[in-house]
Amino acid sequence: MRLDIYRRAENGGKFSYLAVPEARNIPEEATNTDWEVEARAVEVDDDAEHIPDYHISNLCGQIGEKGYAVTSMYL
Repeated sequence: MRLDIYRRAENGGKFSYLAVPEARNIPEEATNTDWEVEARAVEVDDDAEHIPDYHISNLCGQIGEKGYAVTSMYL
């Protein structure tokens, strides 16, 4: 699958990341924050469960449930 990755600044110089299937808009419930494009059309295995570079876990589960995946709160 191909994902568009967005980021937003957090405290302490860290970033949160949001992964959305390519060419889909950021879901409405996630648009209330300032997400910036980090990468477009990132190729990820269809059965991938993690994207370590962006600290995203349970990738398929999150996308299936919400339509997007976000960085774990426990970095």
